[in-house]
Amino acid sequence: MLRVGLTGGIGSGKSTVAKLLAERGAIVVDADKLAREVLEPGTEGLAEVVKAFGADVLHDDGTLDRAALAAKAFATEEARQTLNGITHPRIGALTGQRMAEAPEDAIVVHDIPLLVERDIAAVYHLVVVVYADTETRLGRLVGSRGMDRQDAEKRIAAQATDEQRRAVADVWLDNSGEVPDVSALWDRLVGFEKNVRTQTYASGSPVVVPYDETWPAQAQRIARRISLAAGGRRVEHIGSTSVPGLAAKDVLDFQLAVEDMDAADSVREALGQAGFPYAGPLVDTPRGEGSWDKRLHAGADPGRRVHLHLRVEGAANWRWAADFRDWLRGDVEARDEYAALKLELSERFAAETDGFAYSEAKEPWMAAAAARVEAYRGGQES
Repeated sequence: MLRVGLTGGIGSGKSTVAKLLAERGAIVVDADKLAREVLEPGTEGLAEVVKAFGADVLHDDGTLDRAALAAKAFATEEARQTLNGITHPRIGALTGQRMAEAPEDAIVVHDIPLLVERDIAAVYHLVVVVYADTETRLGRLVGSRGMDRQDAEKRIAAQATDEQRRAVADVWLDNSGEVPDVSALWDRLVGFEKNVRTQTYASGSPVVVPYDETWPAQAQRIARRISLAAGGRRVEHIGSTSVPGLAAKDVLDFQLAVEDMDAADSVREALGQAGFPYAGPLVDTPRGEGSWDKRLHAGADPGRRVHLHLRVEGAANWRWAADFRDWLRGDVEARDEYAALKLELSERFAAETDGFAYSEAKEPWMAAAAARVEAYRGGQES
């Protein structure tokens, strides 16, 4: 099963995107609908709301007057937190139940407004954020929903900012004007789901591209998923994409700290289910410091390639990966030299599909650089 978090501010058009994905075969779990279910007449949730906010949040027939509740719940931060404390645990339980009922090969889209506010982006394989500018959102809320403008402004202000949402967005869909086309997104989700189910990782040719300013933010999001799946273990962004300004293959490299290879093997299944299937055991030979075992995992998302190296924290191969990265960050001449080599090899091995020949061709330069990295490390330690 592929878990997709779909979020966006009130009035952004999130439900429209959910509908488009449902039409293509996604199973949509709508948090707003579940929020209504947990506050239906006769439920414990509704009884707690009445106790906290008063009987005047009910219609004469005993159903919830949502406008009356909203006026009270969004009046202060304390009131909003009180409502969240009543509804969120119940909504969470229902969400788990609905997801558990989905088929093994399902693409489950969790339509959830407060994904950012609840800090749960890392539990999904992919997060999609639907965006619309504030004036467009206000126009929709006032014009289509009949909401009072001041109330709409309060609702928007109480939610996450655009910057906070962008920080968790693997996919950003602008819905300020025309309805976004989700065809490419759906193709990505289909491939991602199949790869997770079959424990297959995404691969591609070793094409070197200019440095992407979004790589650090992408790496931060993915590192949180890896760490969560691995029980909170330390994750470091390494490799060329971790060096500002360096041209690189569009592949994010990470190393995950483990106590030993038994610990690495113990998290294999969890990493695979999180979207990072096992690729095999390997041996690192960090420049004159012996041989060191590691486990390699790789990303299943066809839209974001990832290599994940499980190494014993503090071992020679762990230190080499960090030192090599930090040396390139600090030595502009070395960075440019390395970039020129990578671009040359990228063109030479453009037809390669697994990247092994490309990696082997870099070895002479890497071996020659060992003394420079060692000198850099010594300078940092002195």
